Amino acid sequence: MPLPDESYPYLSDVVKALSGVDLPLPMPMFGLLVLVALVAATFVLRLELRRRWATGELVPEDQGNAAAPRSLEQLDEFTTTFAAAMLLSGIAGAKLFSVLEDPGAALADPVGQVFSSNGFNIIGGLVVATAVGVLMLRRKGIRVPPFLDAAAPALMLGYAVGRIGCQVSGDGDWGVVADPAGKPAWLPTWLWAQQYEGNIVGVQIPAPGVHPTPVWETVIGLALFGVLWALRRHTFRSGWLFSLWIVLSAVERLLIEPFRVNELHGPWALSQAQYLSAVFLVVGLAGLVRFRARRTSSPGPEPSTVSPD
Repeated sequence: MPLPDESYPYLSDVVKALSGVDLPLPMPMFGLLVLVALVAATFVLRLELRRRWATGELVPEDQGNAAAPRSLEQLDEFTTTFAAAMLLSGIAGAKLFSVLEDPGAALADPVGQVFSSNGFNIIGGLVVATAVGVLMLRRKGIRVPPFLDAAAPALMLGYAVGRIGCQVSGDGDWGVVADPAGKPAWLPTWLWAQQYEGNIVGVQIPAPGVHPTPVWETVIGLALFGVLWALRRHTFRSGWLFSLWIVLSAVERLLIEPFRVNELHGPWALSQAQYLSAVFLVVGLAGLVRFRARRTSSPGPEPSTVSPD
């Protein structure tokens, strides 16, 4: 039976823990759960895009771009392509920012650093993926602000589910050493300290263990997804919900970083993610102010004729 404080790097480890059967299934659990995160985020994005398509928010009526989607089927096709591009560019950006975070190691072993299975900076992935996404939308003649608003809940859900992959595989993306004296009495021990036995990076963590920050981020991410989903029919100008996603993501990361193992840089001895999150926070707050004006028309109810299939 799988235990919450153990790691299961490969699918075969999960099958063995559940059934006792040892099967040759070398599929990495991290990659499998990233795929699950992509599917979940794409499903939610497609739902919201279809609703916004029915309200006429996505493509201008006088759109002269021949590449612009003209039907729900074409929109769905673009959504799938867009999601795949976000995944690939996000992985590339996360790896790029991770390499830049430790240039000394990159110069000493550039091939090993680039192609290693660990060392991904999620903030860098968001920066690069957002830039690529905006370029794709402009080429398709799709309005960027309402599309980004539609993507905000999906991005948060994908992040929350993706962190499950970090937790299950034990990829090293955990917290600092936990102090048992600081644990709230109502919190289970495994939610405060874990040793990640059998983790994929092969690190032996002594008792009492480290903070399971991926679990914390999954819980926080799911809660924030609920907030964004509840506010998706907001009455502010397009771009407001995406700005809120930026703010919530930045605040979440700023709160979690002090509990994580990090390389600290600069005059304030902060991690790269903290510096980037601070910039994100300012950008997001500016967006909330800029788009706070009420729209002259409501985004409309979700059409009952639209299905996710």
